[in-house]
Amino acid sequence: MISKLQDSVTFLPLKELRFAETAVEGHTWFLSSLNDTYEEEEAEYMYFPSISSKGRLLCIKGNDATDGAKNSYALAWPDSLPESAILLKGLTFLSNTYYDYRNLWHGLCALAPFVRWSLQNECVKPSRWVLFHWGELRTGTGSWLKLLMQANHGQVPIENFENSDLPHCFEKVVVMRHDMGLMGKENRRSVFEQLRCKARSFCGISPGGKGRELNENGAPIIRLTLSMRIGARAFKDPKAVTEIFRRECDKVEGCVLKVAQSEDLSFCQQVKILTYTDIVASPHGAQLTNMLFMDGNSSVMEFFPKGWLELAGKAQYAHHWMADQSGMKHRGSWWDNLDKKECALPKDNLKCFDFLQKWPCRSQ
Repeated sequence: MISKLQDSVTFLPLKELRFAETAVEGHTWFLSSLNDTYEEEEAEYMYFPSISSKGRLLCIKGNDATDGAKNSYALAWPDSLPESAILLKGLTFLSNTYYDYRNLWHGLCALAPFVRWSLQNECVKPSRWVLFHWGELRTGTGSWLKLLMQANHGQVPIENFENSDLPHCFEKVVVMRHDMGLMGKENRRSVFEQLRCKARSFCGISPGGKGRELNENGAPIIRLTLSMRIGARAFKDPKAVTEIFRRECDKVEGCVLKVAQSEDLSFCQQVKILTYTDIVASPHGAQLTNMLFMDGNSSVMEFFPKGWLELAGKAQYAHHWMADQSGMKHRGSWWDNLDKKECALPKDNLKCFDFLQKWPCRSQ
């Protein structure tokens, strides 16, 4: 009987190309034959083994990093796993994202639901991460995300399925494929508060007394951080922008300006600077995800280059949403005006935006 059950295990493509048009909707194109568990105000997830899986374990075969359709999955009973299958003991956190794990914002959105699930389940920690992008295996994240997850979960290895020809079955696994999905606002805030607290502890930062600091004249200190970036969407003339902010800061009693180049800072330096920031001003970009480390009631100013207001769609509001979900105030935005004559392909919005997003912010 066991051999018959083993032979009956059917592996399906991990990424189902038939659902490419609805890749992030419903059952998505990842594990497409399986349905999510929905709980009010929580991110959609799957857990194996479960009642819905009839006690069967999730098994993955393949470690292709360029074509998710070449990897496959199946469900199998614990006592009749596929021949030569490797059983991965303990709890696994398995993520599939449509975006990536190196961008700060997208990586945070992909892995934050696991923090929430852990909080709801006695703060259990995983034995390993398994990361997919479009069903393609990923064996690493950006250093920022790696250290943020380490601060919360400790040192957790990322599985690489070295024996790619053999099925790997998970004793217990939580699967997320919608990023934060349907997670409610208050639950997102609880996740961000947890990550903020853990990151500060990890970096040895204890902001006692923050918010009660006074300058030599007895005025409350207001810490304004101008967060710079290089490359696309950077300020065209950072010195001029800095001078404008310095001039305006000098008009406010207690205002202290700090200029930070995010690419030059370690993870803990970023945590420290933003912990002691009341207002952050920055061009649109992943570096604004560092607002995670600011206290609630802090404020955010954001600058966009040409074409974003007209062509970027809802993605340009990502940091508006994060500020709101973190209890912060998105105080203002600046969009450079778009003159269609400046676009090389004015009749093609997508190509025009791709051309313009490489431009710097003038914002003067």
